[in-house]
Amino acid sequence: MSRHIARRRFGQNFLVSSGIVASIVDAIAPRPDDTLIEIGPGLGALTAPLLEKLDHLHVVEIDRDLIARLRKRFPPQRLTIHEGDALKFDFASVGKDSPETPALRIIGNLPYNISTPLLFHLADYAGRVRDMHFMLQREVVERMVAAPGSAARGRLSVMLQYRFDMEQLFLVPPEAFDPAPKVESAIVRMLPRPVGKLDVRDEKLFGEVVLAAFGQRRKMLRNTLRGLIGESELAALGIVPTARAEELAVADYVRIVNALTR
Repeated sequence: MSRHIARRRFGQNFLVSSGIVASIVDAIAPRPDDTLIEIGPGLGALTAPLLEKLDHLHVVEIDRDLIARLRKRFPPQRLTIHEGDALKFDFASVGKDSPETPALRIIGNLPYNISTPLLFHLADYAGRVRDMHFMLQREVVERMVAAPGSAARGRLSVMLQYRFDMEQLFLVPPEAFDPAPKVESAIVRMLPRPVGKLDVRDEKLFGEVVLAAFGQRRKMLRNTLRGLIGESELAALGIVPTARAEELAVADYVRIVNALTR
């Protein structure tokens, strides 16, 4: 079979390091009966070793040439291929016909060019997910796990930390890929937080408040949230009105939203 040329429009960088592949599979620790979905299987660097441990694997792939390769390599009894864009894929459709709807495990080497919108899309399925493991640009992972006060902290940090407990596992150098990207990558583990800990009263408003707060990063909250909540109200919640968005913890944003919904 001819060599596949990576397509820039799909953000393709194929993992070729067997050592990194082994480390990722060890971190995931798949069991035979897991319902696992791989986003962007590419040339199958992770797909093959995962199928050595799984009874069945689901993959989401947009590139028709890669889909043809996967179909030639793996039988449909072992691999279900969902052809299309992961940004539009209904992850809840996998396993919904089972008598007991399984908790999904989702993994993938996410394209850098769609990583942020894809993470927000995946967050919508957190209630169906057991865990997620992704390889992303190191800078994106650092933003995801950034603590209050960190320069890397942003809207992505707060929105994902409300819904998930997250941990950066290890770094992946550019030479682990073909073609090699110009940046380092990192593996992140995402575990959905228990529903009982999701105590914001209005999740839509939560998103709007976080977006407003980070809309102008250099401005103070008393300015970015003007029109939503006043200085005295912020102070009454124990939040300094002159603070900036990145200084607040997730719980601070929850208090603001819940005060607005009383």
